[in-house]
Amino acid sequence: MSPHSESATAAPAVGDVAATDSSNRSIWSGRITILIAIILSAFVLRIAVTSTTPLLDVMGRDLGFGATITGIFGMLPTAAFAIFGILAPAMARRIGLERLAMIAMLMSGAGLLARGLVGSTGGVIIFNLLALGGMGIGNVVVPPLVKRYFPDRVGAMSTAYITALQFGTILPALIAVPLANATSWQFSLAAWCVAGFAAVVPWIGVQLIERRANARIAKQRRGSIVESVDEAPELAHAPAGGAVWKTALGWGMAAMFGMTSLVTYSMFTWIPKILGEAGASAGFGGTMVALFSALGLCAALGLPSVVVRMRNPFPIVLGCVLAYAIGFTGLLIAPMGLPVLWVALIGLGPSTFPMSLTMINLRTRTPAGSAALSGFTQGVGYAAACVGPLLLGVLRDATGGWGLPFALLGVAIAVMAVGAWFACRPTYLEDVWR
Repeated sequence: MSPHSESATAAPAVGDVAATDSSNRSIWSGRITILIAIILSAFVLRIAVTSTTPLLDVMGRDLGFGATITGIFGMLPTAAFAIFGILAPAMARRIGLERLAMIAMLMSGAGLLARGLVGSTGGVIIFNLLALGGMGIGNVVVPPLVKRYFPDRVGAMSTAYITALQFGTILPALIAVPLANATSWQFSLAAWCVAGFAAVVPWIGVQLIERRANARIAKQRRGSIVESVDEAPELAHAPAGGAVWKTALGWGMAAMFGMTSLVTYSMFTWIPKILGEAGASAGFGGTMVALFSALGLCAALGLPSVVVRMRNPFPIVLGCVLAYAIGFTGLLIAPMGLPVLWVALIGLGPSTFPMSLTMINLRTRTPAGSAALSGFTQGVGYAAACVGPLLLGVLRDATGGWGLPFALLGVAIAVMAVGAWFACRPTYLEDVWR
């Protein structure tokens, strides 16, 4: 999610109409519509990930794939988020944030539906990638929409947005297996299209409200032409400044963010498999994915306010490393000994994710610096994270055990800690990137 500056809109958006329209009904109609659109879109942004991973075992048996293909399924989210996150700014410049958000939700709904209708591994991968592509675009465009339409409620709306996103991560993991048992895994995959298509509806409402606003203003200006497409300067213009890749801060942030994402998506993919091989049911594996996600919700809601009060938040990183170490050791040696404790501890580890997003703004002085650091951090980070779930599957197939896969996770944690050492030092990008 990229930080952004205030939008210099070329045409009146819903928030702008709210500021000038004399009708209180129009004001609240616009703000409520955009609020619903943002919340529903945020809910969709992780559905394709956690509605799939609890079902990979049964899908593998029916479709005939093993651990390597399972790893590819785990790799798809970070790959899609990286690729479509790069494409989103140029698309936003051409068609505007609101239209792009609507298209993203259409992509998500269509991909979620189609992946349950096809009967081949390749088809499921392709349409899952389509859904994830829409979600990758949403990752980029929804945060600046929050700031554009609710500049007076950024904190509250950011909390609401993150909460909706986390619920969209937790609920599919809890429901996927029971729904598949009651129907089929194909229906369980396709059913989530309802959320994607539902998120399209309020964006259509936003378009209609803006069209009426443009017509009204054009009439007030005696027929002058008002451009209806609002560009997205928050995303579309390359920031001026130095080279982020030449700074220790930039690489530290990328390592911290990337290795956190690698571990997170590896766990989304492999927790059900690890516990299943130890004797747990598929339903229990899905519940543990939900628990893992729920701890992320707690961190997302509470940690940013703590980080902003600390000059150097590296001690928090050390706590995350300790939680990872204990949780991974327990999950490797005695997975069914205290599985809830192991997964809960591992779930505390990715607290460095909201911490990374918060520090993008804490380690920069200007919107241009924030955009540059965010782009480098997320671009490099998600690219590096792609290899995690896949490599775990390859190592599992090659060795027949979980020793080497967990060793890889240990290396990732070590790299994350080293990166965090440089990222947490109290300095600003603009002071060092030249």
